[in-house]
Amino acid sequence: MTINAHSHATSELNPEHTPRTQWSELAPDVYKAMVRLDAASRRGLDPVIGELVKIRASQLNRCAFCLDMHSKDALAAGESVQRIVQLSAWEESRHFYTPKEIAAIELTEAMTVLTDGPVSDEVWENAAKHFDETELVHLVAAITTINSWNRFAVTTHMVPGHYTPGSLKH
Repeated sequence: MTINAHSHATSELNPEHTPRTQWSELAPDVYKAMVRLDAASRRGLDPVIGELVKIRASQLNRCAFCLDMHSKDALAAGESVQRIVQLSAWEESRHFYTPKEIAAIELTEAMTVLTDGPVSDEVWENAAKHFDETELVHLVAAITTINSWNRFAVTTHMVPGHYTPGSLKH
């Protein structure tokens, strides 16, 4: 088994778990720009909310690589297993989350699943009640960024399961 700089793993025994391409190595300028965008979007955003947003968007986008990474990062930062597990059913499990976290999760869903239509005024106004303008813009940037990471990972078949918390931030 080999692992590259972005924690992908390939296995000769499981070719279905082999990345299609090593995009971060082939387009390092794009990768570095994504890392910078990710870092910039996190500034001023509560790290707990940041991880919840990353996990929820990755669930919706079916991005196993990012789910693995951000669940591990959230656990390493002290998040409970229960809140991570319940995130996929947050509407029935609202009591696990603060109103501010719910607003962020709702905005994440609205921005991630654009096929359901544009972000509604109701979702935006609820988020605006819980986040000041600067926080809200950073939240939008964080949601946009994780959706971009998800698309890179899903499209290139990045392999989950080999990430160690703290070894890479995106």
